[in-house]
Amino acid sequence: MRRLCCGMGLAVVLLLAEAGAAHAGGWHAVAFMYHRFGEDRYPSTSVTLDQFEAHLDHLQEAGYEVWPLEKILRHVQSGDPVPDRTVAITIDDAYASVYEEAYPRLKERDLPFTVFVATDPVDQGLSGFMRWEQMREMQEHGATFANHSATHDYLVRRRDGESEQDYRRRLEADISKAQQRLEEELDADRIPMLFAYPYGEYNRIVAEVAEELGYAGVGQHSGAIGPYTDLRAVPRFPMAEAYAEISEFRQKAGARGLPVEELTPWDPVIGEENPPRMRIRLGESEARLGQLSCFVSRQGQVEVDWEDREAGVFSVKPPASLGVGRTRYNCTAPSPESGRFYWFSQQWIRLGES
Repeated sequence: MRRLCCGMGLAVVLLLAEAGAAHAGGWHAVAFMYHRFGEDRYPSTSVTLDQFEAHLDHLQEAGYEVWPLEKILRHVQSGDPVPDRTVAITIDDAYASVYEEAYPRLKERDLPFTVFVATDPVDQGLSGFMRWEQMREMQEHGATFANHSATHDYLVRRRDGESEQDYRRRLEADISKAQQRLEEELDADRIPMLFAYPYGEYNRIVAEVAEELGYAGVGQHSGAIGPYTDLRAVPRFPMAEAYAEISEFRQKAGARGLPVEELTPWDPVIGEENPPRMRIRLGESEARLGQLSCFVSRQGQVEVDWEDREAGVFSVKPPASLGVGRTRYNCTAPSPESGRFYWFSQQWIRLGES
């Protein structure tokens, strides 16, 4: 079945609650997100080829199962468990080095992977991007392609004078155009209903439009996937040179997801309260919550305020306002299994001048 999550809404919320109750925070999987491979001019979005090969070697040597991301998310929907040490490999933007460098290495190891394609640059034949015929070849050998919008615009920003209705129509047109182009150029029955937010950024309206169109929304905030994962905000660990050394990759591959039952505020775009106070209610898990630590980008470790420890309710608010752009609150707690951590990350976006 091609479609992943048409008509999620309340039904999926209830399904996730039932899955979480059944598994008590049980199974965990990790998705990694790459952009470029061996493109030294872009260290903020590229990994070295040695790093990438070390990642693949570790997955094989440590006995990880590599699943398509769509398959993992179907288990979130169904409540069926996923084997321990399961990961997904995903790649954003469809740069040429995906075909030239990543694809041969993944094909040689017979590993599935998902490429999220921004279709306008491909249609325009821009240098540095893959071509449709290359993607058709890759799809024949097991690669999955999915939606990353047509324009790769900064979708969280509403244009000057744009009504909410017009904003929603623009978002819907952008996402739908990309899906149409993917289905025209590739095997339409193998295009899942996954939408990776451009830049990994979303707000309430972007997430609602994607959900209404039937997509699971995929971000690039850190953390593991599990029964409690919100299908409007699927986490992935971004990989770039500075954060892709094997020791760090090994730790992230073994991450477990904090069972977040409730998160407020949910919308990552900062409103009047800056810095925002993040309030979380946790479900059951084996996390050692007495050692829960939270860190804020550029501010370091911040105090965890346990509002109701027995009910698993805590909040975090850093001392200083958040700057323009993206900020993350990362919270981790040790697992009883040595070297593994429960992990949750919330992205915040402060919009600057348009």
